[in-house]
Amino acid sequence: MVSMSTQDGQDSAPEDGVVFAAHHPLRDDDPPKVGDFWLDARLTATPAGTTFVAHEEGGDSVMLILLSEGASRDAAARARFAGEVNAMHIDTVVARGGEDQDEGRTAVRYRSEEDDPHLAHLLPLAPWAALAFDGSLAAVEEADRVLRAIDLSRTPPLSDPSGPDYALHWIDKTSHGATRLWPLAWPGRKDRASWITILVSFLIMALLTALALLLAILAFQNEPPVDAPPPIPTQMEGDGSGEPQSGEPESGEPQSGEPESAEPQSGSPSPGSDGGPYDDSPSMEVPDDSEDGPGGPSVNPKL
Repeated sequence: MVSMSTQDGQDSAPEDGVVFAAHHPLRDDDPPKVGDFWLDARLTATPAGTTFVAHEEGGDSVMLILLSEGASRDAAARARFAGEVNAMHIDTVVARGGEDQDEGRTAVRYRSEEDDPHLAHLLPLAPWAALAFDGSLAAVEEADRVLRAIDLSRTPPLSDPSGPDYALHWIDKTSHGATRLWPLAWPGRKDRASWITILVSFLIMALLTALALLLAILAFQNEPPVDAPPPIPTQMEGDGSGEPQSGEPESGEPQSGEPESAEPQSGSPSPGSDGGPYDDSPSMEVPDDSEDGPGGPSVNPKL
């Protein structure tokens, strides 16, 4: 049922006499989700906890009570909250969760969150309960009564008060208890993509691959040619430095099997007088007849 509230946040009464509770906007420190319920608005709050309007995916609005940090850390406060929830009608309790809330008459409504990922050093989840909500002020007053029973603010004293005043040690820790948001709010879609989406993704991937290959070809096709490395000289060829290779006799030393002083053979040209190498280039000079030698040319006297 949709609640009716005035602009100043006061409760309004329609013609049928039912008073609807005022809804207040969520604050920045309020969690977006508790268990399986998304929070929509605030209804009431005490040092023991806060009451919200919430809804489940595809479900009706409920009234969700979440204990505060101080109350959720106190075992006695958790036990008082579990006792109040177990005393309710089974149809009133839509769901419940958190630490120490899986026992009692309404334990069948407990929703475990052990399958959600969590870290060992984090605090246990704060107790909470989702109750049926018709939008009336009477339902909000019932949630306020449950919270007052936890912080003992309306519990009458057992005897005449005497001595110093009494206060709970956690009464100042009014922030929300530990909650967990899983799965994350984004992305919210869990269905599989259509074949059109898969086809478009495949075509985009193929296009990117072809573009990468084209860029690689254009980048390497204009590379300058690389000269081949010079051949490595062998022992037979020498290294070109003029020094004898290992195993070869030095210049001027006779090899084995040859006489130490060998005369040049008759008719073989001798090196030039200037000590230079032989000149194999052709010459047009006429040899001198006066120089006879063992190797000189003979002149025909009839010419």
